[in-house]
Amino acid sequence: MRIGELSRRTGVHERLLRYYEEQDLLHPRRRPRGYREYADEDIATVRRIRSLLAAGLNTSTIATILPCLRDTGERLIPTCPDLVTDLHRERDRISRSITDLQTSLSALDEVITAAPPEVTRRALATLDG
Repeated sequence: MRIGELSRRTGVHERLLRYYEEQDLLHPRRRPRGYREYADEDIATVRRIRSLLAAGLNTSTIATILPCLRDTGERLIPTCPDLVTDLHRERDRISRSITDLQTSLSALDEVITAAPPEVTRRALATLDG
């Protein structure tokens, strides 16, 4: 199938599919005139990529772990021994990021609540209107 068909079947824009190819996540065949030709399995690959991106992984990490995942239709299952260790590291990295963001949110809340009532009223009126 051509890139337009893959885009239609996955809901992923053609530009993004080309980016996935640049990042070594997709490997379409090239036709004699340079057209990309995707296999039916690429639909599942794009879905796995989207799931992993939604889980907070970057494309370079996904390129490394994608060959070590099996899709059961309900979930992704690691099939390489070192992958679970790598996934734990990624989880820890994401967890640290969440903690840092929560700390930043608390600091902002402290500053916001310290504002005098009249400043808060004017600020909220600006947000509303």
